Amino acid sequence: MFNGHPKGLWALALANTGERFGYYTMLAVFLFFLQDNFGFSMGTSSTIQATFLGVVYFVPLFGGMLADKFGFGKMVTTGIFVMFLGYLLLALPLGAGSVALTVMVLALLFVCVGTGLFKGNLQVLVGNLYDDPKYAAKRDEGFSIFYMAINIGSMFAAAAALGIMAWVQADYGVSKADSYHFAFAVACVSLVVSIIIYYAFRATFAHADRAKVAAKGATEVVEEELTPAQTKERIVCLCLVFAVVIFFWMAFHQNGITMNQFAREYTATSETGFMSLFLSKSFSFTEMRSIWNLVAVILLVYGVLNIFQSKTLKGKLIAAALLLGAGGLLVYRALNVTGSVQVEAPIFQQFNPCFVVALTPIVMLVFSTLAKKGKEPSSPMKIGLGMLVAAAAFVVLLVGSWGLPMQAEQLAAVEAGTATLVSPNWLISTYLVLTVAELLLSPIGISFVSKVAPPKYKGMMMGGWFVATAIGNFLISIPGLLWGKTELYVVWGVLIAICLVSALFIFSILKRLEKVA
Repeated sequence: MFNGHPKGLWALALANTGERFGYYTMLAVFLFFLQDNFGFSMGTSSTIQATFLGVVYFVPLFGGMLADKFGFGKMVTTGIFVMFLGYLLLALPLGAGSVALTVMVLALLFVCVGTGLFKGNLQVLVGNLYDDPKYAAKRDEGFSIFYMAINIGSMFAAAAALGIMAWVQADYGVSKADSYHFAFAVACVSLVVSIIIYYAFRATFAHADRAKVAAKGATEVVEEELTPAQTKERIVCLCLVFAVVIFFWMAFHQNGITMNQFAREYTATSETGFMSLFLSKSFSFTEMRSIWNLVAVILLVYGVLNIFQSKTLKGKLIAAALLLGAGGLLVYRALNVTGSVQVEAPIFQQFNPCFVVALTPIVMLVFSTLAKKGKEPSSPMKIGLGMLVAAAAFVVLLVGSWGLPMQAEQLAAVEAGTATLVSPNWLISTYLVLTVAELLLSPIGISFVSKVAPPKYKGMMMGGWFVATAIGNFLISIPGLLWGKTELYVVWGVLIAICLVSALFIFSILKRLEKVA
């Protein structure tokens, strides 16, 4: 599963891990920062966040065009430094006046431009590593591993943001509004780590920063010659996939909008028993209780898998030790659970990356097993299945929120102490199913783009993937604008319908997509 991949994959994956940790630390609390620091409403805050997410994923199109002309490596390094400036400005505690608002807008622009130069072009470098026939068959696996590394970075983000905010508030008397800036400062530090990794191991992927990719010791890989008609057909097919991607990200990124608000207004604010192990916030920046318990679950999963997959006795013994250690820790903590823990809305965002890291090897194993039997679905088929699973995720949330009142009535009931609050397990289950959908669509989709894109337009086409993501992020504000104006089942029902229609569309053009794959 993790063997047989080019060395450059690990360097690029780790560099992206550092960058994503910073980005998601900022994003985990950004919606609430807008509300608590500037006093913006939910509608205004969600619109600002949606606009930011839209722009941050739109700019890679231009970053890809520049990279096609000037080189992918140059754009990646430039992007890192521009992002650093953006996070540095966000870290400045300037209050809530016009100056603070202006600086925030400027900071977000820097983050958008930097991400546009960095994100898509780094993934092109990954794809170029697999143009070598020696690694070509492992392209989907490689992007799944790369995607998992991204989520290792984001996995600690929410806990880190909440932890450092609680730390500076408790130990240094920093106000809640100003404590957000310390969370943003974490992004600056993580980017420094990313820069160090990128330059320290650049030799392992330097050969991928070329139009003609040749791995060391391998035969030079020549660009595929395509006719104008073939080039057009590939671009059209990719654009059709992009159209579906729009609606997936519109649905998926509700984790920072409506699902975040659902956590804040409708989900129980305390939890007891076993599940409290994964919902407790950090009492200090370094403790991060819940995330370490989730890491133990991940190690438990990896231990079980490797007992069956390891071909050597040594490997099986290591897996068994991992299984016993992680399992023993969870049992010990479960037996010693006392009282209840406070549940804060941003904490739920840690589940998605944790589930990605835990489920990636399982998904890879399933597809590897199917491949050996000659039954592995094509990449376009996986994308369609991903949309169906995404619809199922919101069905879970619809069931969990059935019968709950509209926002105004709910807030009044919360104030009076008579509100009905649902179990956090509904949100956790939704994140679980939505993560499966993400693993079927996102890394596979990016792999599909890197394989199908005409060689002369690789940067632009990878940018096109992120433009689709950007449009989806612009649209995430629509459910946010519906929030409080209609019943909850309508909000979730709209998202279910969008996912189902998108799945039907991808299945209707499946043969055309498989022809170019």
